[in-house]
Amino acid sequence: MDFLSGGDRLRSDSVASSASTSSSSSRMLLRQRLAQLLSRIDDMSSEDEASEEMSRTLDDAFQLCSRFAPPTHTFRLHMVTWNVATAEPPDDVTSLLQLDIQPPTDIYVIGLQEVCATPVRFISDLIVEDSWSHVFMDTLAPRSFVKVTSVRMQGLLLLVFAKQSHLPYIRDIRSTYTRTGIFGYWGNKGAVSMRFSFYGHKVCFVNCHLAAHMGNALQRVDEFEHILETQEFDTADARRVLDHKLVFWFGDLNFRIADHGLHFLRSSINSGRLNLLWSKDQLLTMKKKEAFLQEFEEGPLDFKPTYKFSRNSDAYDLGGKKRKPAWTDRILWRVKPKNSASEDDDNDKTSAAMDDSLDEYPLVVNQDKYTSDMSYGVSDHKPVIAIFSLELRKHFDTPLVHVSPEGVWSADQDALLNYTVQQDFLSSTWDWIGLYKVGFKSSSDYETFVWVREDELPEIDEAIQISVDKDDIPLLGGQYVLGYYSTNMQNIIGLSANFQILESKRAVMEGLVPDNISRLTK
Repeated sequence: MDFLSGGDRLRSDSVASSASTSSSSSRMLLRQRLAQLLSRIDDMSSEDEASEEMSRTLDDAFQLCSRFAPPTHTFRLHMVTWNVATAEPPDDVTSLLQLDIQPPTDIYVIGLQEVCATPVRFISDLIVEDSWSHVFMDTLAPRSFVKVTSVRMQGLLLLVFAKQSHLPYIRDIRSTYTRTGIFGYWGNKGAVSMRFSFYGHKVCFVNCHLAAHMGNALQRVDEFEHILETQEFDTADARRVLDHKLVFWFGDLNFRIADHGLHFLRSSINSGRLNLLWSKDQLLTMKKKEAFLQEFEEGPLDFKPTYKFSRNSDAYDLGGKKRKPAWTDRILWRVKPKNSASEDDDNDKTSAAMDDSLDEYPLVVNQDKYTSDMSYGVSDHKPVIAIFSLELRKHFDTPLVHVSPEGVWSADQDALLNYTVQQDFLSSTWDWIGLYKVGFKSSSDYETFVWVREDELPEIDEAIQISVDKDDIPLLGGQYVLGYYSTNMQNIIGLSANFQILESKRAVMEGLVPDNISRLTK
């Protein structure tokens, strides 16, 4: 079924409530215990008595914490930044994605710069997926990763993939972009950004390509500050980049290694004494001067500078322009600072997000790996990889919509599906339910779809049944899944369990499956 063939369809949106789902009684009781502790400390007249009372009250408080606090969960985030220098993708990106790493990855975020953007190529990429998106989707889909979303501005491309099981908990997806090339009129430089909530935690990714050349360090800082100040998302909360609990800033940031001569650079790199170059890295230098940059953290630069290489080689390109090697390609992160100032260890790669509500829903970020992959040679840049562990407490773990097939499905008869709205959200009569083959690549990679009920928006917990025409059901059998797509949230917010569609009699009659094979599979 063609997505655009639904005819004229009136749109209406429900009004979502903002009721809190937190347990206020448990928080109140805990706060009372802690308040008792503070008051008793003030009233104590002897050291021994104070110690005994403090111990008793703290025991009560910690028991309440363990009793009422939900468990935390750890998720793995794999990030890649790569200036691909207009090259076509390599045939194999498994090394780049480290597919067999343990513990397994939950989310992939891939930021590319200088994707081929000639006028003819760019227009064709708007109609169909570009070649880089295809190679990542083809590699990740068989492992149950689905492309959540993407955003592109000329040569800048940002892709987000997630395990299929996480899709209902990735909500409120929005994207934006900022041009900084040619006085802000051209998109060869700038940033593409993506934000969403992940189990209720607001996360933002900013993929940048900043001004080139050694002498433009201050311009690069100004461009990034401009991006942070001007980018806004069409969402009710966390409209700006720095409003988000967690921000990742990455891309070809183009900062160079100043002052050192080419001979010293080569000698330090070849001998593995990379630390000798850190003091002259422009980004590290600028971080000492600019307060807003100090909020961003970065792991140690323990890998070789990733620019500039001869293509299909591990050797630096020291030819005509004699460009010095540099760590142009970087991945940094920022956890929303505490309301009150605190002194943190600059070398500690662990951050805790703290704001008024985060006693109940903490977020801890650990960087597990920060490296480059020297095996790829299609570009004059080497890709940079960062792997993070996100330890968080979920705001919710129930999908907004429950969807399921009803009875037997085959193309020999019309089929039925059920869906139930389990929580209030901004639903719309433009929402739809797609039928996906297991291993699907994106929300648009459906076999067919049906609109949700059109005449009126559903009540919470109301069971709704919809018929699917047999002519729209695949003739061949296989494993499938149903997904409820929210137009407002721009993602699948409810998934059924995998289910079997039976091979139809029509498939045999039309010669799609030999009759003897059909009987063996029944």
